[in-house]
Amino acid sequence: MRHYCIETYGCQMNVADSELIAGILEDDGWVRATDAHGADLIVVNTCSVRERAADRVVGYLRSLAPLRRARPGLRIVVAGCLPQHLGERLAERLPDVDLFIGPDAYRRLPELVADPSRDPHFALARDRGETYEDLSPLRADGIHAYVSIMRGCDRACTYCAVPFGRGRERSLPAEAAIRATREAVESGFVAVTLLGQAVTSYREGERDFAALLEALAGIPGLCSLRFLAPHPGDLSVRLLEVMRRHPVIARHLHLPLQAGSDRILTAMRRGYTAAEFVDLVARARRTLPEISITTDIIVGFPGESDEDYARTVEVMETVRFDSAFTFAYSPREGTHAQRFLADDVPPEVKQHRLSAVITLQERHSLERYQARIGTTQEVLVEGPARGTPDRLFGRCSDMKAAVFSPGEAEEAEEIRAGEIARVEITAASSHTLKGVRRR
Repeated sequence: MRHYCIETYGCQMNVADSELIAGILEDDGWVRATDAHGADLIVVNTCSVRERAADRVVGYLRSLAPLRRARPGLRIVVAGCLPQHLGERLAERLPDVDLFIGPDAYRRLPELVADPSRDPHFALARDRGETYEDLSPLRADGIHAYVSIMRGCDRACTYCAVPFGRGRERSLPAEAAIRATREAVESGFVAVTLLGQAVTSYREGERDFAALLEALAGIPGLCSLRFLAPHPGDLSVRLLEVMRRHPVIARHLHLPLQAGSDRILTAMRRGYTAAEFVDLVARARRTLPEISITTDIIVGFPGESDEDYARTVEVMETVRFDSAFTFAYSPREGTHAQRFLADDVPPEVKQHRLSAVITLQERHSLERYQARIGTTQEVLVEGPARGTPDRLFGRCSDMKAAVFSPGEAEEAEEIRAGEIARVEITAASSHTLKGVRRR
């Protein structure tokens, strides 16, 4: 019996791809191992978006060297964006790896790992027709499923390595997306997240993302439908109206701002101005007053002056995001910014700006979360709260995390993962709502 182990680094797309890889391997007769020490095959699924993530991957793979020496038959595979992006340069750093495989070659994994050659193999050819529509992922137990409806990205933001790892944009056929979502729900996954690097640019013929979302919202048994991550340039009025008409669609938008300076946004090739972004948020909040808006922010991009940074703070103060992922810029190999823009903001300035925006965002998040105190929210239950098993954890319709008391003992037995609980919010931190279940 052959055992495999998958270690995943990176975004939700990588998690979805790891589920796809697991399904491919188990269809070929492999069995999941409890950990790397019991595996005959270790697949490390990687991300190249952030330098720190890439360094963690290399560190983990180097830590496998003693295990490889103790078990000569062990096969080690590096999958995903990092080998696709760096190719043989990555192989030079990792001599114990047998196979480097890109995101378009996962269905070939069983045949490639069966090759007894000890020389590293590279399966990095692009395939613009590959969407894996005929394959089924093997998901972990729970209530939540990822469904990838797009692969690749055509945006070419100057700082981003995604096009190097994922290739050009292509959409899953609409009927395949509907079928995959329906099958996930019928298997017990009542919450579904649609994935794509710029998911709102989805298009198949005349069917755009708004039309697909409306079709999916009508699937029986679906409790929550979410999508990650829209590009601000693709968020149409029609899409907002579809969200308004269908309560099953999460009242949440993750809209990456990246910077508040028009000069920096132009250098990033983001395709919108700060004013257009602010207007988009205002339109979303008019259409869906209960919506939460989260974002990504990069500080210290090449050429960012004190005035440019101040414009980012100004937009943050205007919008008051519910939460944000914040980063100090680091150049990614091969990108336009790395090749043509000097990384000229000193590290200490980047860190000062990053600390300041984190502090500011914590204040805004606390305000947004505390505004829910006294309200009653519908919470999709995911299970016991971590560290406090007498309480339950779930997410509100706007994707805010909630920890709550299930009520009296006899009531507590009635609520299960995947069900909706009415929760009165009694307190809040900048990351979590707290409350009590009400009948």
